Amino acid sequence: MKNKKTYTLDEATKVLENYCAYQERCHKEVEQKLYDLNMIPEAKEYIILHLLQHNFLNEERYAKAFVRGKFSIKKWGRIKIINQLKFKGISAYNIKSGLTEIDSNEYLTVLQTIAEKKSPLIKESNSYKKSSKLAAFLISKGFESELVFKTVKSLI
Repeated sequence: MKNKKTYTLDEATKVLENYCAYQERCHKEVEQKLYDLNMIPEAKEYIILHLLQHNFLNEERYAKAFVRGKFSIKKWGRIKIINQLKFKGISAYNIKSGLTEIDSNEYLTVLQTIAEKKSPLIKESNSYKKSSKLAAFLISKGFESELVFKTVKSLI
């Protein structure tokens, strides 16, 4: 068994400050990092409190950054974003706050654009099968089914 490096409270605090400064983190990620550093429960509590007090850790800010990133870069829909945030242990309030980062008009435009790009790639002569495949793809991206069906109907 290899010896793991041990950290003093100050060293661990610095490691976690850098970890949080590099990119937004949620409590779950910070707790996992502290676990990986083999910190005792009292030290974990102290460090998390320190990170919160010095604004290194802010779940509302994390939720907003997560929503912006997943929507603008990965083109995820609201449902997939909400599920991922729930999985990360983000509160309903912070999820709702994060979702305000998505502009409704831009959301519909992105859905339309993805549908228009994907549609010609689906090699299916039967229009019913083609529209179901397109709808399934868009739903898997996390878009709401009623919006997906409207979009698919307008295209096919």
